[in-house]
Amino acid sequence: MIVAIVTSMALLSVVFIVRTEQQKSNQLLLLLCETGEKNLDYYFDSVQKSVRNIATFVEADLDGLDDNRLARHMERVEKEFEEMASKTNGVLTYYYRIDPEISDKVKGFWYTDLKGEGFTVHEVTDITLYDTSDTSNLVWFTVPKYEGVPVWLPPYITDNLGVRVISYNVPIYWRGTFVGVVGIEIDYSTMAEQVESIRLYSNGYAFLSDEKGNLFYHPRIDVSRLPKEELPVFSEGAASKNTFIRYNYEGVDKISAWLPLSNGMHLNVTAPISETQGDWQRLFMEIMVLAFIVLTVSSTFIMFYTKRITKPLVELTEAANQVDRGNYDYPLTYDCDDELGRLTSTFKRLSGHMKDHISELNKRVYVDSLTSVRNKGAYTTYIEELQLRLNDEEGQETEFAIGVFDCDNLKYINDKYGHEKGDIYLQTASRLICHVFSHSPVFRIGGDEFSVVLQKDDFRNRDDLVQWFQTAMVEISASAKNEWEQVHVSLGIAAYDPQTDRSMNDIIRRADECMYENKRIRKQGKRSR
Repeated sequence: MIVAIVTSMALLSVVFIVRTEQQKSNQLLLLLCETGEKNLDYYFDSVQKSVRNIATFVEADLDGLDDNRLARHMERVEKEFEEMASKTNGVLTYYYRIDPEISDKVKGFWYTDLKGEGFTVHEVTDITLYDTSDTSNLVWFTVPKYEGVPVWLPPYITDNLGVRVISYNVPIYWRGTFVGVVGIEIDYSTMAEQVESIRLYSNGYAFLSDEKGNLFYHPRIDVSRLPKEELPVFSEGAASKNTFIRYNYEGVDKISAWLPLSNGMHLNVTAPISETQGDWQRLFMEIMVLAFIVLTVSSTFIMFYTKRITKPLVELTEAANQVDRGNYDYPLTYDCDDELGRLTSTFKRLSGHMKDHISELNKRVYVDSLTSVRNKGAYTTYIEELQLRLNDEEGQETEFAIGVFDCDNLKYINDKYGHEKGDIYLQTASRLICHVFSHSPVFRIGGDEFSVVLQKDDFRNRDDLVQWFQTAMVEISASAKNEWEQVHVSLGIAAYDPQTDRSMNDIIRRADECMYENKRIRKQGKRSR
């Protein structure tokens, strides 16, 4: 036992060390991710600031929407935009486009710098060829027009240049009228330099994805010219709300930390789990094997020398468990003349007496003395056990219904003829309920209230049984010579619905509501007659 305890303590120590090492590795992943996030967000914020400054200049410079004024306005904006673009790092293209609904002559401009040799004018896209109300086409124009606010667009391949970019666009308004869009498209190469600078261990790296998990930049996968539908998807990151994600890539178990960027993309920093754990995994496995061997040997040794003592104790323990479950016939084989033998003999005699007393006690405790059906205590126990079965069988098919009965005229019978006649009235109602619902447990749950639990055939045939009950009640009342020999009972039945019922109380409440509705209809019928 000492060896086993010492080994367990050593094992727990190793587990604590490994867990601490993992926490440190996670903190390092998150620290690198936070640093990369700040650097990338700083770059994205500088692009936003540049475009918004241009947008402010554009709206302030507008002095009318006729073609001549727009043409002069466009010349002034070109000079301002050129100066801004040259000072903003990573700009691939910049543009200012006029909505064709404003002018069909002044279209705006589009400058590109694909080779890094300076911006040159490029032929603008003919917006009139597109439906500008459809935001799935010409997204750099249609989305900001539709949204009405500055917006970062998800990665897309430009229609004319065939290059994967992201863009920031600002809608332009003059006196509440939409005029056009100014925007900047940036290539991912500038971001790639910052992303590639994030390294962890020997094989750790960082990559970019959008909010749906589509890869935008990856140092080991060339995604720069793949169509959107062919892009790999980092499904683990898209589906997870946790900062740390465990996944498997190309047969290697990895852990990743991710954070959202200001332009809607996700920065992911990942590393192989084997590298984050270092040598602790090997040490952990060695200690585990050693501890298992020590525990096995020591346990075998202890069990061998204590078997003769533990066997009768195990039998007594199991016998006590069986008695607790209501089984008083569990066999006890130990009969030696010692302390355990005398204890076993006494236990056997006591369990026999308990069996007899419990049987008699159940009859007294759970049976209604007037009607001989089960009483309120039996009802409560039955409902609790049924609730436990529902909890254990959640997701499986469970079919049953609760029926609630209320004897309508009991107070009238008691007041007019006396309680003895009222008892006859209750007994007649009880016999009718038991006769019709003969395969279901019947309970008297109040002075004039009964309940049944319909299962199996009674559940499936409950509509026919209700009709039979109504017919039999009319027949008994019609043939009775005295009022206390008649039966007038309101009935409500509710079937268990796993979609809406969270507890047995929900079903019982609905059954009560059905019973009161039946009582109301029956009273209205009597008044109409």
